[in-house]
Amino acid sequence: MADAQSYTPRLKSHYLETVRGALQEKFQYGNVMQVPALEKVVLNMGVGETTQDTKKINSAFEALQAIAGQRPVITRARTSIAGFKVREDMPLGVKVTLRGARMYEFIDRLVTVALPRVRDFRGLNAKSFDGNGNFAMGLKEHIVFPEINYDKVDTIWGMDIIVCTSATEDDQARELLRGFNFPFND
Repeated sequence: MADAQSYTPRLKSHYLETVRGALQEKFQYGNVMQVPALEKVVLNMGVGETTQDTKKINSAFEALQAIAGQRPVITRARTSIAGFKVREDMPLGVKVTLRGARMYEFIDRLVTVALPRVRDFRGLNAKSFDGNGNFAMGLKEHIVFPEINYDKVDTIWGMDIIVCTSATEDDQARELLRGFNFPFND
């Protein structure tokens, strides 16, 4: 791999060369800067078992760090909830926000490697947009990522993946993600 300045992820090159032009033509944008682009990807793992065993958070932390290639943040409870046995400031999950090259590399691995490894996968729900051009999905098993060594996994974690775009409408964002080969089940 070349130095960090000259390296461009494969998916970013694909966006600049192919997807951006196709979107500009389809939605009749007058300016290239109006074309929707990816802004960030947020990965989140909720670890509810920490109420019984606080060491579980370390396992999720290491797994998410391996998947994202970046150090996650431990999310903590804001208030105590007696019914859930949660105390204030108790660790409840881990999350990480990816931008730039790491974001493009993650989406590339998600679409080409991880999603095909999901059992009984029938495509992503094309209605999982929030009305502002952001897409959210969930995975039941984090072990579909190639960075995770299945033999060393003690617990299988689910995770949320939120893809934030600069699109203002869902149909624009859907076409943007289709350009990145997201397998929607229309």
